[in-house]
Amino acid sequence: MSEPTLAPERAADTDTSRTPRSDKRAPGSQPHSSLERRLRSELQAEVLFDDFSRGRYSTDASIYQMRPHGVVVPRTQADIVGALEIARGEGVPVLPRGGGTSQNGQTVNEALVLDASKYLDSLVSLDVENRVAVVEPGITLDALNKKLAPHGLMYPVDVSTSARATLGGMAGNNSCGTRSLRYGNMVHNVRALDAVLADGSAYHFGRIDDADAMAKAAPAYRAIAEKMSALYAREANELARHFPDVNRRVGGYNLNELDPNKPERPPNLARLLVGSEGTLGFFQQIEIDLQPTVQHKVLGVCHFPTFRAAMEAAKPIVGLKPAAVELVDAKLIELGREIDIFRPVMERYIRGAPQAVLLVEFAGEHFDEQKAHLAELVELMGDMGYPDGVVEALTPAQQTELWGVRKAGLNIMMSMKGDGKPVSFIEDCAVPLADLPDYTERLTEVFHKHGTEGTWYAHASEGCLHVRPIINLKDPGGAPKMRAIAEEAFALVREYKGSHSGEHGDGISRSEFHEAMYGKRLITAFNEVKQTFDPDGLFNPHKIVNPLRMDDTRIMRFNPEYKTIPVKTALDWSAHGSFASAVEMCNNNGACRKFDAAVMCPSYRATKNERDVTRGRANSLRLALSGQLGEDALTSHEMYDTLSKCVSCKGCKRECPTGVDMAKMKVEFLHHYHERHGRSLRDKVIAHLPRYAPKIAWMGWLLNLRDRIPGLAKLSEKIIGVSARRPLPVWHARPFRDTASIGEATVGEVVLFADTFNRWQEADNLRAAIDVLVAAGYQVHIAQPDNGGRPLCCGRTYLSSGDTDNARAEAERTMGAVMPYVRRGVPVVGLEPSCLLTMRDEFRSLLPGADADRLADNALLFEEFLERECAAERAQLELNGLNGERVLLHGHCHQKAFNAVSDIERLLRRIPDAEVETIGSTCCGMAGAFGYQAENYDTSMAIGELGVLPAVRKAGDNVHIVADGTSCRHQIRDGAAREAEHVAVLLARQLKRHAAR
Repeated sequence: MSEPTLAPERAADTDTSRTPRSDKRAPGSQPHSSLERRLRSELQAEVLFDDFSRGRYSTDASIYQMRPHGVVVPRTQADIVGALEIARGEGVPVLPRGGGTSQNGQTVNEALVLDASKYLDSLVSLDVENRVAVVEPGITLDALNKKLAPHGLMYPVDVSTSARATLGGMAGNNSCGTRSLRYGNMVHNVRALDAVLADGSAYHFGRIDDADAMAKAAPAYRAIAEKMSALYAREANELARHFPDVNRRVGGYNLNELDPNKPERPPNLARLLVGSEGTLGFFQQIEIDLQPTVQHKVLGVCHFPTFRAAMEAAKPIVGLKPAAVELVDAKLIELGREIDIFRPVMERYIRGAPQAVLLVEFAGEHFDEQKAHLAELVELMGDMGYPDGVVEALTPAQQTELWGVRKAGLNIMMSMKGDGKPVSFIEDCAVPLADLPDYTERLTEVFHKHGTEGTWYAHASEGCLHVRPIINLKDPGGAPKMRAIAEEAFALVREYKGSHSGEHGDGISRSEFHEAMYGKRLITAFNEVKQTFDPDGLFNPHKIVNPLRMDDTRIMRFNPEYKTIPVKTALDWSAHGSFASAVEMCNNNGACRKFDAAVMCPSYRATKNERDVTRGRANSLRLALSGQLGEDALTSHEMYDTLSKCVSCKGCKRECPTGVDMAKMKVEFLHHYHERHGRSLRDKVIAHLPRYAPKIAWMGWLLNLRDRIPGLAKLSEKIIGVSARRPLPVWHARPFRDTASIGEATVGEVVLFADTFNRWQEADNLRAAIDVLVAAGYQVHIAQPDNGGRPLCCGRTYLSSGDTDNARAEAERTMGAVMPYVRRGVPVVGLEPSCLLTMRDEFRSLLPGADADRLADNALLFEEFLERECAAERAQLELNGLNGERVLLHGHCHQKAFNAVSDIERLLRRIPDAEVETIGSTCCGMAGAFGYQAENYDTSMAIGELGVLPAVRKAGDNVHIVADGTSCRHQIRDGAAREAEHVAVLLARQLKRHAAR
């Protein structure tokens, strides 16, 4: 066994300026109850009882909302035991919670939430030889597989929410995954569990067929095993009659796992606990079986002219023994084509307008063997009348793109605009594969009968298609319609001898229907299981047994009583209907909680606080906008704290499939907050920089003394809150001044937008950009105000403090200066991503209209413009080679949000012999003014340590570090002691006809 892997330190542990600890509350406040008082005094855990925290934990990815009594974020296993003892003594139920992505309401309740996802996330032990691991419940599947990959191992239950699904939650839900056809469900891959029960007793639950081992077990454990074994023996015939004979059955309690007559699957109490949805005990550690990493995969995208044709093809395709067969229907394809991050994938792999496609994967040790299977698939499709119906994806990169669409299927469906949404309540019913065509056709007729449509995707190989009827639960007729559809759908499932829960469990949506599914006798047996493990009903009440009504609107997030308060917004939200509607696009699926992919959400990755993730912020805004957090909550200090760690990276704008744009929402919030509370001196100093810079630039040498004379930095922190640990940008001795047009238009013209930061602090970047553009054959016009006044500004600094009035004024000045060029087709080019891309994004919200749209279409980053022109062979750059020196590239968050990093990569590769490597990291952590703020310094550096800073430190001295964002360059200098440069500077230095300015 290897040494245990300890959980890493969190940024929140060192950044105590705003993050509450278990023994601290806001000044002057007192615990609200003896429960809270005891939790704070007796545990090391974080204890959250404020209204905002309780609100954030009141929802999961389901339609339900139930406010908990409070939240405990345990640091240790002892905290779990202590919290259970206190809750038991106070008569308060408890709710184990992981990623909070349950779709049927499993992880909401009027209870004390125990959130294991922040600290209890270790790989405790790993036995490579026997392919066994022991994990804590809070570790996510992707994080686990990252640790297993160097050993050639993986955990095979590959749920679509792998980036945020915790192993504890997966075990509690009996999760399945895309490749369950080959590997089975969670219950098939768990060996044992350590769990704490309601009375505080803790046991190692596992096999119970070894008489010697059982003789040594604790008497209470033996009593549980004997009682459950007797219960199985009594109900064996009833289980055989009522438990559906399909792989995808995850409803009720797994009494069938206690069958003593299956030598290949000995009776195992741990597998009874799997799928219990936190109703029987708290899982402390989980012992799991691992599988070898699959060496080679191939993927075929099978196109079908009708939905039924795809359903009929599923069974013969499964006969080829693929690893997975997943459905993507026409609606998902249509919605995917409307989302920036998925549009290129759809264009590459979807031909024409199919009504459905099946993603068919073959996997194994030999690539040629998998290609042969793919050839069989192509032949089968031809035999079924679909020649040329398969698009092949042979490389890992291609397959990752396609599976990314499938994994985001739920969120893509939820990106529909309006109050009518695809609602999860019959989503994962499973029927025998042979019945799938008739079942889906008849269920569609049920939808039509009730005046709606359903969206279909997912596990065609297992007869478990995810389907969500589109229903408006804000309408009084919404909940009754949902119930009517549920009753008719479940009747169909029973007719086909299927399972009404094939993947997503019971929760609130399904528990009520267990009696119709399993019969009264098994319901009695389920109650006996609950009574044995949890006689006082401490754990997650009303799930699986003693259920609530699934259509009770009082426990729904959106219901006929749901209303939002009127808000006069500062930005244009018409694309969503309203500010509130934009906030409500968050469906709580938690894609923002992913731990190491792309950008979103950098602050959450550093702190792992639910408050600091896009979902947590959106929930807080929704609750405030609907009056559920009290009067004036929208402009409260608590809301400010909620959004304070948002770095406005815009990662969510691109990566959240439902389009939650928290950066824009933060601007809107700050406008209202400062309108009520005013702005601090620091806010004003940062916001007004573009206006006072021309007046003080001449004394830049004096301003630069702040970081040279001892004590001045600390004084500035005390006066305006700028961190003394952070050097300020250096004012340039020779700032950039507007000039007449430069160069000859042998190829064309461009307008160069000189932003505030490059103008006054890094003027050499602008001069380098002009040299490159002129060398490429362009006449460069400098964007200047019509009246010859102070230089132009995009308004970015004003937006950072929510000063939308001044931001709008700056936008108007800039548009007035550049629109004459734009109208005659001259592109506007800029160097600083946060500034130039403001013209593509925020200008449309500040000044909506045809001019803003036209400017957005013609505003390009320097690298975007130059690469476009070179690719079109209009421009040619004659560059010297790098003589084998490498280029390490860090992309600015806004470049990533607008998919512009690939342009820098291609442009850099135009340098002869250039070897370009892009750092795969999230935000650098500086994020404009964020990293300069004293209270955010620790979080800023923690974000940098997630990727960019370690990568830069590892780079050799002869490696060129390229970062186009001024914030990124400063963070790299401060955190890695290396100088990064703008791509324009590197290109200018490599020009064969270098004309230094």
